[in-house]
Amino acid sequence: MGKKSRRQRSDATPTEQGGPEGAVGPRQPCPCGSGRRYKACHGSGDGTTPYVARPFAGLAAETDLVALKEFVPAATAPLSLREEHERSVLLCSLLPGAAPAMVRDDGTVWLGMQVQHSYGDPSRDLGAVLERALEAEPGSLVGLPEAPGDGPRLQDLVADEPLTVQVHEGFDYWLADVDDDGTMAAVLEQANDAASPTVRLTSVAAAYWTEMGEREYLRWVLPEPEDDVLTALARLHAAGTDSLVEGDRLIGMFRAHGLVVPVWDLPRGTGAEAIEEPLDALAGRLQQALAEDAALTSEERAARAGLASRQLTVR
Repeated sequence: MGKKSRRQRSDATPTEQGGPEGAVGPRQPCPCGSGRRYKACHGSGDGTTPYVARPFAGLAAETDLVALKEFVPAATAPLSLREEHERSVLLCSLLPGAAPAMVRDDGTVWLGMQVQHSYGDPSRDLGAVLERALEAEPGSLVGLPEAPGDGPRLQDLVADEPLTVQVHEGFDYWLADVDDDGTMAAVLEQANDAASPTVRLTSVAAAYWTEMGEREYLRWVLPEPEDDVLTALARLHAAGTDSLVEGDRLIGMFRAHGLVVPVWDLPRGTGAEAIEEPLDALAGRLQQALAEDAALTSEERAARAGLASRQLTVR
C-alpha cells in the first residue's frame, strides 16, 4: 500500500474502521468548532466526551430538539420520563444565564437546551444534567462543570414521543409563577429584546417562521440524511417547485447536530399563517423527490452544487 493510501486510511472515520456511527477521524478538524484536530480535542481520551454527530438520533422529537437547541429563542415543551418521578420536567430553549437546569420552588425541573458548555454529546450532557436536577432540592440551580462521563443519554431517560412545543413571544414565562423583587427585570428585558418573533408551524414537523429585523425566514429541520435532502431539493429547484409563495427564495441551508435545515427568504409581510398550506404541499413534493432514484440531470446537478455551496450560519 502506497503512502497516499496509508494516509487516506489514517484519516478514515472510526465508522469506517468499525467504530460508532457519527464519529470523525483523528486527524480531521474537531466538529465542535474549536479549530483543533479531533485527536487533540474531543478525541484526545482526556475525559472529554467523544463527539457525536447526531446526538438525538432515534428520538421522535429529534428535529424539534435540534430547533430548540440551535435557533428557537423562547420555547418550552413538557418532557415525559421513562420512569416515575415526583418531579415533572419542562424542556426550555433557554434559561436565565444559560443555566443547564433549575429546580423550581414547586419541584418542577426546568431543563435548558441552549447552554455554555459543550462536551461533545449534547444528549449525554442533557442526561447528566437531568439526573442531577432530579436529585436536587427545590430552588436549586444545576450545572455541568465537567464532562458527564459514561452516564445515561437523553434517550435513556425520556419517553420516545414527539414534543408539544409552545413558542413564547419572550421570556416572561421565567417569572410567571414567582414574585420578582426587580433583580430579574434587566435580565428579562435584555433577553426579550434579543428574541426574534418566532412561530412553530403546524402543517409539518419542526418548521419555524421567524422575523429578523426587516426580513422573514422559514427554517425547517429535516430528519433525512443530508445527501438525500440536497438531491431532493435540487430536483425541486430545477423543476421550479421549491417555492412557497411568490417572491420567496430558497437561500441555502445549515447543518445542526447531524441534520440539515433549509432556509427560505420570504417577502416582507408574508407572516406565518400564509405559508402553512404551501408548506404542506411542498412537503408532499419533497417526499416524492426523496423517493426518486433516477440519475440527476445536468440542471439538477447544477442546482445541487449551488445549494451545497450556500451554507448559512445558524442564526
